[in-house]
Amino acid sequence: MALAPNHSTDMLIRKLDSIARLSDDERQAIERLPITVRPLVSGQDIVHEHDRSLQCCLLLDGWACRYQLLSEGKRQIFSFHIPGDIPDLQSLHLQVMDHSLCTLTPATVAFIPHAALRDLTAALPGIAATLWRDTLVDAAVFREWMTGMGRRSACEAIAHLFCELYVKLEAVGLAENHRYRLPVTQAELGDALGLSNVHVNRVLKELRDNKLITLHGGGLDILDWAKLSKLCGFDPTYLHLERQAA
Repeated sequence: MALAPNHSTDMLIRKLDSIARLSDDERQAIERLPITVRPLVSGQDIVHEHDRSLQCCLLLDGWACRYQLLSEGKRQIFSFHIPGDIPDLQSLHLQVMDHSLCTLTPATVAFIPHAALRDLTAALPGIAATLWRDTLVDAAVFREWMTGMGRRSACEAIAHLFCELYVKLEAVGLAENHRYRLPVTQAELGDALGLSNVHVNRVLKELRDNKLITLHGGGLDILDWAKLSKLCGFDPTYLHLERQAA
């Protein structure tokens, strides 16, 4: 493990700036955070359910997910996370983790001590408000996922997730021209949306056959954004971004 150079906070600044414009002083304060960086392998737990954390993790590279295992071994994925996310930000105020967090790909993760984050938010209320806004957006995403699993068809739910991921990635400069890296397996899509592998496979085939998407080499191309977003009724308002895909 090694202390990270200042550029390790670039993704965090980019993420926070996508939901609330940061001042120069706020950017500089974030750059001064004491951060320890670790490379992690795919499928490695970052935080376990019932852990009592003293630090938050910032995803610098790679993808991660929040999840919980049921008694019979089934997994429910609650959210996918991309570079710039702090998936366990709630541990700053909630002493015990009520779910686990793991990598979906090889990843680079920065760990920020809770004490440093508390000092930062106390000194700069604007950053505290931005982090609070981020948690509110997180809650809005949960509501959309609940709606998707409860009321959308399987095709609509997967299409909606693909649209959501594009908008989030595009906002931090990790997607463009309705194309992005999608290192999520069919099994992981099923674990996130409560669908079987067979059902996910059938929906993906339907979306491809209708020339709405193509999947290749771990990437997704949205061939017709207007039709795909109309199919699932995607409205990016709940992401509360400064700039949105079109």
